Amino acid sequence: MSSEPARRLFFALWPDDLERGALAHAVRKAVRASGGRPVPEANLHLTLTFLGAVPEARVPGLSAIGRRVAAAFPDVAIPLALTLQGFAHWGQSQVLTVLVREEPGAPPPGNVLLLARTLAHEAAQAGFNPDLKPFRVHVTVARKVARAPRSSEMRKVQWSFDAFALIES
Repeated sequence: MSSEPARRLFFALWPDDLERGALAHAVRKAVRASGGRPVPEANLHLTLTFLGAVPEARVPGLSAIGRRVAAAFPDVAIPLALTLQGFAHWGQSQVLTVLVREEPGAPPPGNVLLLARTLAHEAAQAGFNPDLKPFRVHVTVARKVARAPRSSEMRKVQWSFDAFALIES
């Protein structure tokens, strides 16, 4: 075991304050009814690739991967636009999530999937240990959820991004 300081890191799409506020408002009743602990509004985001504990000395390498992927990502895929609409209760992990719905004429969430897969692949190729579980485009809105909402429907919320970030949790 190395005694070198490490940071818990992930690549994410981080919406602006208005978009996070709109989602928090749209899910408030369902989160309350779920018996779960709401994710603070300021922390609502869409994780692309979870990297776990990364030694401090390797953080610049991850930043370089992020810049390289951003530079290579197709211009036709930016901005990424998502319509968040619909709840899913993931019982095993006890979370309430909001899923992305494909809208006619909108860029497909497949662009988000491509970005997530590219970041995970590049990180793995560089010797990092990204979470390689199958990726699902979602936003976690509550944890320690006791029960699923009565309905999976919610008022739709639009999020759009022209960049992603390397975040420390």
